[in-house]
Amino acid sequence: MSVYRALRRRILTPDMKATRLDVRGFHVKDEASRDMLETVGRSFLTGYAYAAEARRPLDAEQPLEELPTRYKGFAYEGAGMGFAIRDGLPIGGGKLVEDFLDGRADDHVYMIYVGVGWAMARLPRFRWKTLYAADPLLKWLILDGYGFHQAYFQTEKYVYDQYVEENFPWPGGEHNWYANRVIDQGIGRACWFVGGTEAEVAAGLIDRFPVERRADMYAGMGLAATYAGGADPKELEELWQHAADYRRELAQGAAFAAGARERAGLTVPHNEVATKIFCDMSPQEAQLVTIEALIDLPMDGDIPIYEVWRRRIADRFVANGHC
Repeated sequence: MSVYRALRRRILTPDMKATRLDVRGFHVKDEASRDMLETVGRSFLTGYAYAAEARRPLDAEQPLEELPTRYKGFAYEGAGMGFAIRDGLPIGGGKLVEDFLDGRADDHVYMIYVGVGWAMARLPRFRWKTLYAADPLLKWLILDGYGFHQAYFQTEKYVYDQYVEENFPWPGGEHNWYANRVIDQGIGRACWFVGGTEAEVAAGLIDRFPVERRADMYAGMGLAATYAGGADPKELEELWQHAADYRRELAQGAAFAAGARERAGLTVPHNEVATKIFCDMSPQEAQLVTIEALIDLPMDGDIPIYEVWRRRIADRFVANGHC
């Protein structure tokens, strides 16, 4: 069985070369940012490989926990994708993502849902019914992950040609109109990577899009600049100034990143710098904003509860006078 699991890992796991910036054709700011972005990609695929080989989901915990703090969340995201891919296979799946979240992965729940979105992009659509989307609030993060994947691997189509799929088929129902907005949040997050973490270059990618798409994209960029990092304080200030019309969205995305880092115990210095600039708060205070915005959150009405949550967070920063 160990030979079978090793073979499964080899067959399912993408080539590490796919994360190299020269392979992807992304902008290179400097060697430090290149190394950081490529380490993010390798960490993601390392987590994916652990999930591909694991006999059961909790077996992936120990090797994941041994990874460096800065990159551990990306590895959990990759593991989320790996287990979702296995759930989507005709045999050998079941409820692996659900079982994974019963353990330490619950601390990384936001990243796991995003990882499920990566799997969505790789699975045939008739298998999307296998995707774990039990949380009515966080299920939308699956589309954030899908949007990131498409912009990362189909950059010409989704970033430069600004492709939008009309009537996106998931999740369906009365709020299906919202799907492309969350996909745009993922595309905006990916633009931070495509732009090589150089603020002016990354923001310039978003500024090429129609005005009505930019707010969601800047929210994604605020999340990526805060969670992944790669820019010094001067560059983050430049992004803040450049996106003057979208500061509430940058702040909201940064608060999401702070919440994800804090929940998992993965806060590192660059998170503190970014939340200070985008939120005028510490990561702990920004996380508290996201938690307080959940109080008495209504069930889905005309607007999905995920969007209500995002608006509450953004409104808090406007009310504080920071945006």
